[in-house]
Amino acid sequence: MGFTQSVKTCLSKYVVFSGRAQRSEYWWFVLFVVLVSVGLAVLSSVLFDTDPETGQGSNLLNSVFQLAMLLPMLAAGWRRLHDTGRPGWYLLLPMAFSIATMFMLLTGVAVFSALETGVEDPETLRGPAAFLGATGLMVMYAIQLGLSVLMIWWLSRPSQEGTNAYGAQS
Repeated sequence: MGFTQSVKTCLSKYVVFSGRAQRSEYWWFVLFVVLVSVGLAVLSSVLFDTDPETGQGSNLLNSVFQLAMLLPMLAAGWRRLHDTGRPGWYLLLPMAFSIATMFMLLTGVAVFSALETGVEDPETLRGPAAFLGATGLMVMYAIQLGLSVLMIWWLSRPSQEGTNAYGAQS
């Protein structure tokens, strides 16, 4: 499947999470999203002025495009995982882990804040809190990196031949 056909297929299956997507269909669509995003970022910097205080330009066009492409990218990835014989919800693993990491960090901050009120010298808790926080972040980032690499690995695997649990090969 070529570039144009892949883009047409993925956009026509905007929120279709069932079935299968060939490797070429998915990766040509990813390339399309990346190229349009870069183009819109350049166009936004030309069309809209930068904020003199922050030096930041408006990225409105790219943001709207990314929001519009969220569901078709998710659906195409979901179908791509189906094509390799894996459940589509595996695509949500890195995001779910990120949410769990944020929850754990906020819980840790809340716990150490509560402990500070019951200790005579709160400074004694700052060292252990910093150590646990930094160690936890390093472990979480390593796991997140591993999940992201695993996801790219799965998305780049060849299609399962013939029919699998998610339908016939396209």
